[in-house]
Amino acid sequence: MSAFDDLLAFQRQTEALSSIAERLGWDQETVMPRGATEQRAEEMAAIEAVLHERRTDPRLGEWLDQAEPEDDEDRRIIELISRDFHRASKIPARLATELARQTSLAQGVWADARANDAPADFLPVLSDILMLKREEASLLADGGDLYDALLEDYEPGATQAQIANLFDAMRPRLVALREEVLGADFQPQPLNGHYAQEPQLRLARICASAFGYDWSRGRMDIAVHPFSSGRWQDSRITTRVVETDPFNCLYSTIHEVGHSSYELGIDSDYAFTPLGRGVSMGAHESQSRIYENQIGRSRAFTGWLHQRMSDSFDSLSVADAEAFYATVNRVTPGFIRTEADEVQYNLHIMLRFDLERDLISGRLDTTDLVEAWNARFLKDFGVAVDRPANGVLQDVHWAVGLFGYFPTYALGNVYAGCLHRALRQAVPDLDQSLALGDASPAVEWLRENVQRHGGLYRPRDLIEQATGEAVSEAPLLDYLEEKFGDIYRL
Repeated sequence: MSAFDDLLAFQRQTEALSSIAERLGWDQETVMPRGATEQRAEEMAAIEAVLHERRTDPRLGEWLDQAEPEDDEDRRIIELISRDFHRASKIPARLATELARQTSLAQGVWADARANDAPADFLPVLSDILMLKREEASLLADGGDLYDALLEDYEPGATQAQIANLFDAMRPRLVALREEVLGADFQPQPLNGHYAQEPQLRLARICASAFGYDWSRGRMDIAVHPFSSGRWQDSRITTRVVETDPFNCLYSTIHEVGHSSYELGIDSDYAFTPLGRGVSMGAHESQSRIYENQIGRSRAFTGWLHQRMSDSFDSLSVADAEAFYATVNRVTPGFIRTEADEVQYNLHIMLRFDLERDLISGRLDTTDLVEAWNARFLKDFGVAVDRPANGVLQDVHWAVGLFGYFPTYALGNVYAGCLHRALRQAVPDLDQSLALGDASPAVEWLRENVQRHGGLYRPRDLIEQATGEAVSEAPLLDYLEEKFGDIYRL
């Protein structure tokens, strides 16, 4: 066997073990008994120790030096393994194992604190995780920026300076649009009433099928914070149910189908290699957001959904399909990021981006986090946070150590804006299919131009190749202004 063959064979086992670890995480957030938290933390720590040993195995360095790629795919595989090897080699096994243990434990602490509106129960744990993440960032940064070092795990090649500039360019138009919308004479009606769990879940499955979700390689469960998990032949989704708000369940489901479809749509030849997963969280989020918003909240698709809602529930407080379309896209100054409308969603991300940069740099201590969050939310949204579960405790990301993850949500929206414009040009009659509850023309275009490539291209290169244009915030902002200007009769 050649050095490259040895490298691939070794990596195949590492990828399989990583997938097992991911499945343990899925189990913990869905069906694991609550009393098993400490055991699961030890299990996660043990498998992370094995993975860290493999990711830093000295033979990797030897194989990387000797490997001779035959084509662009081989070169990209070598590039990705090399990047991970050099990053992992900077982290001692003690730190990698302790991070796995502490973040596994913290999930349960966070969930209980959120349920009880008790940030004091969670903040000491967050402080411990933050200390470990700062140590990790310092080792990875080699004297450079700590936040950039963490961001590399989620959006390779991006920097906080680039993201800050992007957000500075987006914020004025987003804020101006929000003010126009909230001040408009016409305001869509909310959806009122009670919507039982089982009909919601049945309709969520129908929506997932409309987007081509492969039930032979996936399943749907309930979680506190919806997520997707898995790759290759097993990618699962979760959703949550609020019986006064069926949109929460339906659009969380469609969102996670976007993530899962990305993983299931990757070229099967890439399985168990670094190419066999989404190239970045920004690229991943582009799929979930375009499924959920530009497609799922379109006038054509909501027209179909209105009929399904009418069939599934006794009565709707919204009379017709056009009013339903406006209700689905209603802009309100709510607290919860995952429930935020398209106009305000990115403003939620900007808040978290600034706060977590301050946490990593040490400019903000966890003891002051609740106050800082509430003050910033009031400034940005004009509403005082009513309770911690609607504020600093609403997201699981910091509990599981995902510092540097949040800005990729907004990058995903920007990428989705670019992709949507190209999609509409490529499939001009898309609305005819969406009106029948058939998203397959959009899904097929996205699979061909984005999903099948997996990790073959760098994030921005992937989007630019798919669209034929440089990545820009303009398509997203233009889309938002046109759509909400129409809905709110501006």
